[in-house]
Amino acid sequence: MKRLTLLLTILLLASACSEQNSDASDSEFSDNPPLIVAAEAGDLPTIRKLIEGKSPVDVQDACLWTPLMKAALNGHLQATQSLLDAGAKVNQVDKGGYSALMLAISNNHHQIAELLLNHGANINQIETTGGWSALIWAAKLGHTDSVATLLEYNANTELTDFDDLSALDWAKKSQHNAIVRLLETAQSQ
Repeated sequence: MKRLTLLLTILLLASACSEQNSDASDSEFSDNPPLIVAAEAGDLPTIRKLIEGKSPVDVQDACLWTPLMKAALNGHLQATQSLLDAGAKVNQVDKGGYSALMLAISNNHHQIAELLLNHGANINQIETTGGWSALIWAAKLGHTDSVATLLEYNANTELTDFDDLSALDWAKKSQHNAIVRLLETAQSQ
């Protein structure tokens, strides 16, 4: 139950939209563009068919989510790759300033984060609801693999959020000791 509550909180924060637009389970019945629905589900055949049919790869829903954001959030590596291959813009943000990288990090999809970083994702982008970078977000949530990936790509460990807390501050506060060690090691180099 705690994990479900955390996931729902992440989805609400990440979307920065009204409750009616943030419920992922209703996407099949909403007015979302077909490519967004297919990306959210990781439906690779439909994604490929829509892309081949010239569906706009960066189409947005009411919350400014793109297919790439939905694929990244839900951990669909092949869908993410297909969208990037089709020219999806890697640094677009939703209404809360969250990018595909931040959404991948929110669910510890570190392989997708690495793919996005290799395609030019802004590693130090700050979202607009809490002032979090991907590194702060990963440290706060206790995503050790994601923190390690971000540090490997030289994420700025000195950034602070709107409460003047850094990734290290959040890791200490949340007692994510493995992450504390990773961040302290990165800062000492």
